[in-house]
Amino acid sequence: MRALKRARAIVPFAALLPMALTVIVGYLGAVLWSVRISLTSSRSFPSDHFVGLAQYTRLFDNERWLVSQHNLVLYGLLFVAACMVTGFLLAVFIDQNVSGEGVLRTVFLYPYAMSFVATGLVWQWMLTPDAGIGQALAQLGFGAGGFDWIVDQDKVMYTIVIATAWQASGLVMAMMLAGLRGIDPDIWKAARVEGIPAWRVYLSVVLPMMGPTIATVFLLLSTAVVKLYDAVVAMTQGGPGTASEVPAKFIMDNLFGRANIGLASAAAVMLLVPVLALLAPYAYARSRKGRA
Repeated sequence: MRALKRARAIVPFAALLPMALTVIVGYLGAVLWSVRISLTSSRSFPSDHFVGLAQYTRLFDNERWLVSQHNLVLYGLLFVAACMVTGFLLAVFIDQNVSGEGVLRTVFLYPYAMSFVATGLVWQWMLTPDAGIGQALAQLGFGAGGFDWIVDQDKVMYTIVIATAWQASGLVMAMMLAGLRGIDPDIWKAARVEGIPAWRVYLSVVLPMMGPTIATVFLLLSTAVVKLYDAVVAMTQGGPGTASEVPAKFIMDNLFGRANIGLASAAAVMLLVPVLALLAPYAYARSRKGRA
Protein backbone atom coordinates (compact mmCIF):
# COMPACT_ATOMS: atom_id res chain seq x y z
CA MET A 1 0.00 0.00 0.00
CA ARG A 2 2.83 2.38 0.88
CA ALA A 3 4.57 1.57 -2.37
CA LEU A 4 1.41 2.44 -4.30
CA LYS A 5 1.12 5.79 -2.49
CA ARG A 6 4.76 6.56 -3.21
CA ALA A 7 4.26 5.68 -6.88
CA ARG A 8 1.25 8.00 -7.08
CA ALA A 9 3.25 10.80 -5.45
CA ILE A 10 6.07 10.36 -7.99
CA VAL A 11 3.80 10.43 -11.06
CA PRO A 12 3.31 14.26 -11.13
CA PHE A 13 7.08 14.82 -10.85
CA ALA A 14 7.72 12.25 -13.59
CA ALA A 15 5.24 14.04 -15.85
CA LEU A 16 7.10 17.33 -15.28
CA LEU A 17 10.53 15.79 -15.88
CA PRO A 18 10.61 16.25 -19.70
CA MET A 19 9.74 19.93 -19.36
CA ALA A 20 12.29 20.38 -16.57
CA LEU A 21 15.00 18.78 -18.71
CA THR A 22 14.03 20.99 -21.65
CA VAL A 23 14.33 24.11 -19.51
CA ILE A 24 17.60 23.08 -17.86
CA VAL A 25 19.35 21.64 -20.92
CA GLY A 26 17.65 23.37 -23.83
CA TYR A 27 17.30 26.88 -22.40
CA LEU A 28 19.57 27.36 -19.42
CA GLY A 29 22.29 25.20 -20.98
CA ALA A 30 22.14 27.16 -24.25
CA VAL A 31 22.35 30.48 -22.37
CA LEU A 32 25.40 29.38 -20.38
CA TRP A 33 27.04 28.02 -23.54
CA SER A 34 26.45 31.35 -25.32
CA VAL A 35 27.95 33.28 -22.40
CA ARG A 36 31.01 31.04 -22.45
CA ILE A 37 31.47 31.34 -26.23
CA SER A 38 31.09 35.13 -26.03
CA LEU A 39 34.19 35.24 -23.83
CA THR A 40 36.34 33.39 -26.36
CA SER A 41 37.84 34.16 -29.79
CA SER A 42 35.52 31.67 -31.54
CA ARG A 43 35.06 32.23 -35.27
CA SER A 44 33.77 29.44 -37.56
CA PHE A 45 34.01 26.87 -34.75
CA PRO A 46 33.91 27.15 -30.95
CA SER A 47 37.27 27.90 -29.36
CA ASP A 48 38.64 27.64 -25.83
CA HIS A 49 40.86 30.69 -26.27
CA PHE A 50 39.62 33.05 -23.54
CA VAL A 51 39.64 36.76 -24.50
CA GLY A 52 37.52 38.22 -21.71
CA LEU A 53 35.19 41.04 -22.78
CA ALA A 54 36.95 41.66 -26.10
CA GLN A 55 33.94 40.46 -28.10
CA TYR A 56 31.67 42.88 -26.24
CA THR A 57 34.08 45.72 -26.95
CA ARG A 58 34.08 44.81 -30.64
CA LEU A 59 30.28 44.57 -30.53
CA PHE A 60 29.76 48.11 -29.27
CA ASP A 61 32.37 49.41 -31.72
CA ASN A 62 30.35 47.90 -34.55
CA GLU A 63 28.19 50.50 -36.32
CA ARG A 64 25.67 47.90 -37.52
CA TRP A 65 25.02 46.82 -33.94
CA LEU A 66 24.50 50.40 -32.78
CA VAL A 67 22.13 51.06 -35.68
CA SER A 68 20.21 47.89 -34.84
CA GLN A 69 19.85 49.04 -31.22
CA HIS A 70 18.52 52.42 -32.30
CA ASN A 71 16.06 50.76 -34.70
CA LEU A 72 14.88 48.33 -32.03
CA VAL A 73 14.15 51.13 -29.54
CA LEU A 74 12.25 53.13 -32.16
CA TYR A 75 10.34 50.06 -33.30
CA GLY A 76 9.58 48.95 -29.74
CA LEU A 77 8.10 52.27 -28.64
CA LEU A 78 5.90 52.61 -31.72
CA PHE A 79 4.91 48.93 -31.96
CA VAL A 80 3.88 48.54 -28.30
CA ALA A 81 1.98 51.84 -28.30
CA ALA A 82 0.20 51.09 -31.60
CA CYS A 83 -0.80 47.57 -30.55
CA MET A 84 -2.05 48.56 -27.11
CA VAL A 85 -4.05 51.56 -28.32
CA THR A 86 -5.51 49.76 -31.34
CA GLY A 87 -6.21 46.58 -29.42
CA PHE A 88 -7.91 48.44 -26.58
CA LEU A 89 -10.08 50.48 -28.95
CA LEU A 90 -11.13 47.34 -30.82
CA ALA A 91 -11.95 45.64 -27.51
CA VAL A 92 -14.05 48.63 -26.40
CA PHE A 93 -15.88 48.53 -29.74
CA ILE A 94 -16.70 44.82 -29.48
CA ASP A 95 -17.64 45.18 -25.80
CA GLN A 96 -20.63 47.33 -26.83
CA ASN A 97 -22.58 44.13 -27.66
CA VAL A 98 -22.38 44.80 -31.38
CA SER A 99 -24.11 42.41 -33.74
CA GLY A 100 -21.89 39.77 -35.29
CA GLU A 101 -19.46 39.88 -32.37
CA GLY A 102 -18.14 36.38 -33.05
CA VAL A 103 -17.39 37.21 -36.69
CA LEU A 104 -15.65 40.47 -35.75
CA ARG A 105 -13.48 38.76 -33.14
CA THR A 106 -12.46 36.15 -35.71
CA VAL A 107 -11.67 38.80 -38.34
CA PHE A 108 -9.58 40.89 -35.93
CA LEU A 109 -7.76 37.88 -34.46
CA TYR A 110 -7.14 36.07 -37.76
CA PRO A 111 -3.98 38.03 -38.75
CA TYR A 112 -2.22 36.73 -35.63
CA ALA A 113 -2.65 33.18 -36.94
CA MET A 114 -0.45 34.07 -39.93
CA SER A 115 3.31 33.79 -39.78
CA PHE A 116 5.37 36.98 -39.70
CA VAL A 117 7.03 35.83 -42.92
CA ALA A 118 3.69 35.69 -44.74
CA THR A 119 2.69 39.03 -43.25
CA GLY A 120 6.01 40.58 -44.28
CA LEU A 121 5.76 39.35 -47.86
CA VAL A 122 2.19 40.61 -48.27
CA TRP A 123 3.03 44.03 -46.84
CA GLN A 124 6.21 44.18 -48.91
CA TRP A 125 4.13 43.83 -52.04
CA MET A 126 1.55 46.35 -50.82
CA LEU A 127 4.18 48.96 -49.94
CA THR A 128 6.46 48.56 -52.97
CA PRO A 129 6.30 51.92 -54.84
CA ASP A 130 5.51 50.42 -58.27
CA ALA A 131 2.89 48.01 -56.94
CA GLY A 132 0.18 47.81 -54.31
CA ILE A 133 -0.66 51.08 -52.55
CA GLY A 134 1.94 53.05 -54.51
CA GLN A 135 0.48 51.97 -57.85
CA ALA A 136 -3.05 52.71 -56.64
CA LEU A 137 -2.02 56.23 -55.60
CA ALA A 138 -0.32 56.76 -58.96
CA GLN A 139 -3.48 55.73 -60.79
CA LEU A 140 -5.41 58.25 -58.70
CA GLY A 141 -3.08 60.98 -59.89
CA PHE A 142 -0.82 61.37 -56.86
CA GLY A 143 2.34 60.58 -58.83
CA ALA A 144 4.44 57.45 -59.18
CA GLY A 145 5.85 56.14 -55.92
CA GLY A 146 3.48 58.24 -53.84
CA PHE A 147 3.95 55.81 -50.95
CA ASP A 148 7.61 54.80 -50.94
CA TRP A 149 8.28 54.32 -47.24
CA ILE A 150 9.69 50.81 -47.68
CA VAL A 151 12.60 52.14 -49.78
CA ASP A 152 13.11 55.31 -47.74
CA GLN A 153 15.85 54.96 -45.12
CA ASP A 154 14.13 57.44 -42.80
CA LYS A 155 10.72 55.77 -42.99
CA VAL A 156 11.34 52.07 -43.50
CA MET A 157 11.01 51.21 -39.79
CA TYR A 158 7.54 52.76 -39.80
CA THR A 159 6.44 50.31 -42.50
CA ILE A 160 7.58 47.42 -40.31
CA VAL A 161 5.64 48.89 -37.37
CA ILE A 162 2.50 49.14 -39.52
CA ALA A 163 2.75 45.53 -40.74
CA THR A 164 3.54 43.92 -37.38
CA ALA A 165 1.07 46.08 -35.41
CA TRP A 166 -1.64 45.04 -37.87
CA GLN A 167 -0.82 41.42 -37.12
CA ALA A 168 -0.49 41.63 -33.33
CA SER A 169 -3.35 44.01 -32.51
CA GLY A 170 -5.90 41.19 -32.73
CA LEU A 171 -4.24 39.29 -29.91
CA VAL A 172 -4.17 42.44 -27.79
CA MET A 173 -7.85 42.96 -28.58
CA ALA A 174 -8.73 39.46 -27.38
CA MET A 175 -6.83 39.90 -24.09
CA MET A 176 -8.21 43.38 -23.49
CA LEU A 177 -11.74 42.18 -24.22
CA ALA A 178 -11.34 39.45 -21.62
CA GLY A 179 -10.24 42.11 -19.14
CA LEU A 180 -13.20 44.35 -20.01
CA ARG A 181 -15.64 41.48 -19.58
CA GLY A 182 -14.27 41.02 -16.07
CA ILE A 183 -15.32 44.54 -15.00
CA ASP A 184 -18.35 44.63 -12.69
CA PRO A 185 -21.39 45.90 -14.68
CA ASP A 186 -22.54 47.79 -11.59
CA ILE A 187 -19.69 50.25 -12.16
CA TRP A 188 -21.26 51.30 -15.45
CA LYS A 189 -24.68 51.59 -13.86
CA ALA A 190 -23.31 53.84 -11.13
CA ALA A 191 -21.45 55.96 -13.71
CA ARG A 192 -24.63 56.47 -15.75
CA VAL A 193 -26.54 57.47 -12.63
CA GLU A 194 -23.85 60.02 -11.75
CA GLY A 195 -23.71 61.27 -15.33
CA ILE A 196 -19.98 60.51 -15.72
CA PRO A 197 -18.84 60.43 -19.39
CA ALA A 198 -17.84 57.01 -20.71
CA TRP A 199 -14.32 58.15 -21.64
CA ARG A 200 -13.74 59.28 -18.05
CA VAL A 201 -14.89 55.92 -16.68
CA TYR A 202 -12.51 54.10 -19.00
CA LEU A 203 -9.63 56.39 -18.11
CA SER A 204 -10.12 56.67 -14.35
CA VAL A 205 -11.77 53.37 -13.42
CA VAL A 206 -11.59 50.67 -16.10
CA LEU A 207 -7.93 50.99 -17.09
CA PRO A 208 -6.61 50.91 -13.49
CA MET A 209 -8.76 47.82 -12.82
CA MET A 210 -7.26 46.17 -15.91
CA GLY A 211 -3.72 46.61 -14.57
CA PRO A 212 -2.81 42.88 -14.58
CA THR A 213 -4.14 42.44 -18.12
CA ILE A 214 -2.26 45.50 -19.38
CA ALA A 215 0.94 44.29 -17.68
CA THR A 216 0.62 40.87 -19.35
CA VAL A 217 -0.02 42.43 -22.76
CA PHE A 218 2.94 44.77 -22.32
CA LEU A 219 5.22 41.87 -21.40
CA LEU A 220 4.16 39.79 -24.41
CA LEU A 221 4.58 42.71 -26.81
CA SER A 222 7.95 43.66 -25.34
CA THR A 223 9.35 40.16 -25.77
CA ALA A 224 8.01 40.17 -29.36
CA VAL A 225 9.95 43.39 -29.95
CA VAL A 226 13.21 41.81 -28.81
CA LYS A 227 12.61 38.78 -31.07
CA LEU A 228 11.86 40.87 -34.18
CA TYR A 229 13.44 39.07 -37.14
CA ASP A 230 11.02 37.34 -39.53
CA ALA A 231 9.12 40.45 -40.60
CA VAL A 232 12.33 42.41 -41.25
CA VAL A 233 13.86 39.64 -43.35
CA ALA A 234 10.66 39.15 -45.34
CA MET A 235 10.02 42.86 -45.95
CA THR A 236 13.40 44.55 -46.27
CA GLN A 237 16.31 42.17 -45.59
CA GLY A 238 17.54 44.87 -43.21
CA GLY A 239 17.62 47.51 -45.95
CA PRO A 240 17.77 49.84 -47.61
CA GLY A 241 21.40 49.69 -46.52
CA THR A 242 21.20 49.02 -42.79
CA ALA A 243 18.19 51.29 -42.20
CA SER A 244 16.04 48.44 -40.85
CA GLU A 245 18.78 46.36 -39.23
CA VAL A 246 17.69 44.76 -35.93
CA PRO A 247 19.71 42.84 -33.30
CA ALA A 248 18.26 39.42 -34.12
CA LYS A 249 19.24 39.81 -37.79
CA PHE A 250 22.71 41.01 -36.77
CA ILE A 251 23.11 37.86 -34.68
CA MET A 252 21.92 35.51 -37.43
CA ASP A 253 24.12 37.19 -40.05
CA ASN A 254 27.24 36.85 -37.90
CA LEU A 255 26.37 33.35 -36.77
CA PHE A 256 25.68 31.84 -40.20
CA GLY A 257 26.72 34.36 -42.85
CA ARG A 258 29.97 35.70 -41.42
CA ALA A 259 31.06 32.69 -39.36
CA ASN A 260 31.69 34.81 -36.27
CA ILE A 261 30.27 32.72 -33.43
CA GLY A 262 31.98 34.73 -30.69
CA LEU A 263 30.57 38.09 -31.78
CA ALA A 264 27.13 36.59 -32.44
CA SER A 265 27.10 35.02 -28.96
CA ALA A 266 28.05 38.34 -27.36
CA ALA A 267 25.19 40.02 -29.22
CA ALA A 268 22.80 37.25 -28.13
CA VAL A 269 23.80 37.71 -24.49
CA MET A 270 23.22 41.45 -24.75
CA LEU A 271 19.83 40.78 -26.36
CA LEU A 272 18.94 38.61 -23.36
CA VAL A 273 19.50 41.50 -20.93
CA PRO A 274 16.31 43.47 -21.77
CA VAL A 275 14.27 40.25 -21.63
CA LEU A 276 15.53 39.53 -18.12
CA ALA A 277 14.94 43.18 -17.17
CA LEU A 278 11.30 42.76 -18.20
CA LEU A 279 10.75 39.33 -16.67
CA ALA A 280 12.43 39.94 -13.31
CA PRO A 281 9.97 42.60 -11.99
CA TYR A 282 7.02 40.58 -13.33
CA ALA A 283 8.21 37.39 -11.64
CA TYR A 284 8.91 39.28 -8.41
CA ALA A 285 5.42 40.80 -8.40
CA ARG A 286 3.84 37.40 -9.04
CA SER A 287 5.83 35.81 -6.21
CA ARG A 288 4.80 38.56 -3.77
CA LYS A 289 1.18 38.17 -4.82
CA GLY A 290 1.42 34.42 -4.30
CA ARG A 291 2.80 34.87 -0.78
CA ALA A 292 0.12 37.41 0.04
